[in-house]
Amino acid sequence: MSDGHTPSGGSAKLNTGVAHNARVWNYWIGGKDNYEVDQQVGEQVAGMFPIIRDIARADRDFLGRAVRFVAEERGVRQFLDIGTGLPTADNTHEIAQRVAPDSRIVYVDNDPIVLVHARTLLTGTREGATAYIDADVHDPDAIVERAARTLDFTKPVAVMMLGILNFVLDYDKAREIVRRVLAAVPSGSHLVLTHPTFDSELGGEGQIPAMKFWNDNATPPITARSGTDIAAFFEGLELLEPGMVSCAQWRAPDSPVPVPQYGAVAVKP
Repeated sequence: MSDGHTPSGGSAKLNTGVAHNARVWNYWIGGKDNYEVDQQVGEQVAGMFPIIRDIARADRDFLGRAVRFVAEERGVRQFLDIGTGLPTADNTHEIAQRVAPDSRIVYVDNDPIVLVHARTLLTGTREGATAYIDADVHDPDAIVERAARTLDFTKPVAVMMLGILNFVLDYDKAREIVRRVLAAVPSGSHLVLTHPTFDSELGGEGQIPAMKFWNDNATPPITARSGTDIAAFFEGLELLEPGMVSCAQWRAPDSPVPVPQYGAVAVKP
């Protein structure tokens, strides 16, 4: 598939009979790109774990603050957003190009319904660039190879992995994905990451039964991890203030209630 175009027959893979994460997440944040089955599973999960809507919104708000921080305060002009999800207001390219119109953004996802919306994502500034790759997070080498068509990997890149590694069930594989992508970008690059946790100090115990229900009734399967395991994704990087905290509280202007989803931004030395 050429970047930014829906492959012929791509939508044929779209299964509207089974709830899908991108569409359920869209439902939780108030979007319209979802089906009845997504709404049903979304309501069931929210009934078991009411804070899930707060997590979805907090994760989205974290994206906005993190992109602005990396663009404004760290001077990064390139973004590799892996696990894009469905477009809503203030996508990565819109925030980054508002700060610096020459910013270059590559989105990565392999969900058919996201592919349908690729053209929506691909409306950036004339000075910058916005591209879309149909690729799987499990294949980091392909992501890097194809992203290099748009991004200059001799200059810093912000690698965005928001709520994506929780779909890589094998922990060693998830760490290897991060290592391989970060190995391809130079010093001064950043890792921007969120990940759900079952840690009790963030109220994450309810994730476990809710995720079991999800895995039995929706796709793709998902897992939460401990803060210790999530922190290991940043091995070899320098965590920037305030470190790894609930994504709701990361550089938030007030003191919001924490949600059981860690968020952090780190720089590659």
